Amino acid sequence: MPHVSVTIAGRSYRMACDDGQEEHLLGLGRTLDAKIDTLRAAFGEIGDMRLAVMAGIMVADELAEANRRIRALERDLEGQRDARSAAQLRSEDVERQVASAIGEAATRLERMAEALSRRS
Repeated sequence: MPHVSVTIAGRSYRMACDDGQEEHLLGLGRTLDAKIDTLRAAFGEIGDMRLAVMAGIMVADELAEANRRIRALERDLEGQRDARSAAQLRSEDVERQVASAIGEAATRLERMAEALSRRS
């Protein structure tokens, strides 16, 4: 199992990760470190633990918002699927009606052709 050194708030932390996840873990560390830097710039030196907790809450808030958006998109997608299914059923019904009308027209034309051929 690979290990990476993640630097957050000026401190390095050695962490294990799955094979191939090294860059992802480093990126996550950079994201958290950037949030802490943003908070430090806004609030000054209020303590590393407090900054880390605030940054964690910011990340949790972003995750909660992303999850809300995902659920809304999933509901929208389900609505789109339902509408597509309903449209497909209507289309199939119209196709059946058109086929029936064409069949009836063909039958009438055949009768007319027979009637005309009997007159001749």
